[in-house]
Amino acid sequence: MTTHHRGQDPAAEVAGLLLAAGGGRRLGGRPKALLTHRGRPLVEHAVAVLRAGGCTRVHVVLGARADEVRARASLPGCALVDNPEWEQGMGTSLRAGLRSLAGTGARAALVSLVDQPGIGAEAVARVLGAYDSPDVLASAAYDGVRGHPVLFGSAHWAGIAATATGDRGARAYLREHAERLTLVECGDVAQAYDIDTEADLAHLE
Repeated sequence: MTTHHRGQDPAAEVAGLLLAAGGGRRLGGRPKALLTHRGRPLVEHAVAVLRAGGCTRVHVVLGARADEVRARASLPGCALVDNPEWEQGMGTSLRAGLRSLAGTGARAALVSLVDQPGIGAEAVARVLGAYDSPDVLASAAYDGVRGHPVLFGSAHWAGIAATATGDRGARAYLREHAERLTLVECGDVAQAYDIDTEADLAHLE
């Protein structure tokens, strides 16, 4: 069990960072943030999961049809971050999101993806619980395989931003620092599928 030193409260020191900029190229150009899940835009569900898992501060990176997402989705209390370079891949959204956290007092970012509705609040809470300092590097694991959400202490943000390109996000950085990465098993409480294709839409309710 991870213990937290006095004053290091994950809810106060860790910001939720939701990457929701994708254009849904393999979904006929339907932005993933606007897919319907349980009667509301998927981005609303993803934000609710982060909040229920313990993230009181949430930044949402928007890209494809950002104005429509702002108009249709109810995201009170969230910091909405525009990524004009979203078509260049998830790496640009990760960089934009980390930039948006500068100066906020956040000491770590818990990064999740909008198109993984099978990952719920229990998994978020488990990974959030790994926070112990701004040097933390942790991620959810599914049967031992690294997945999302991922917890990046602020000591790593510059290094991640420098290597986040295309759709790889932080993959290269995590590979280079694998010996420092804490894996938090979540396979018993979550399913890490993505909504990428028409067939995947069957996962939505």
